Amino acid sequence: MENYKKAYIAGGCFWGMEDLFRTQPGIKDTEVGYQGGENENPSYKYHPGHAEGIELIYDPTETSFRKILDYFFRMHNPTTVDQQGNDKGSSYRSAIFYQNEEEKSIAEEMINIVNASGKWDGEVVTTLEPFSPFWKAEENHQDYLVKNPNGYTCHFLRFDESFIKEDK
Repeated sequence: MENYKKAYIAGGCFWGMEDLFRTQPGIKDTEVGYQGGENENPSYKYHPGHAEGIELIYDPTETSFRKILDYFFRMHNPTTVDQQGNDKGSSYRSAIFYQNEEEKSIAEEMINIVNASGKWDGEVVTTLEPFSPFWKAEENHQDYLVKNPNGYTCHFLRFDESFIKEDK
């Protein structure tokens, strides 16, 4: 695991994101939690300013940050401000928590590619936020849709075709 990397994103309710990402090639582990907010040790009941996010642990020999973002932009609607499906509020914002300038540059490039594709009706509103502490959510939220297969999700693959033609 020492050569694995981590990526941090938010795109609405973390249950659905985790359920879809867990099946992607190169993703080795997932955790749902809170990121980008005002308090330490946030909880589901109190996480002011935090987004419901996901920590993805991935093998860079099998996937890349670019491929992760490509999938991210196809499995949620990045053109709605603070909303995914029925979920509304800043907790459900679309965000990429970049850890370094390379990730920020890749995220900016992907946003430009997604906007230029014309696949979404509006422009991408995904925020690029510097990495901040990721606080793991309570255990009952981890692997939620595995434990509750009929649970709520607003995430699904909207486009089969990748936004990127080849990984750099």
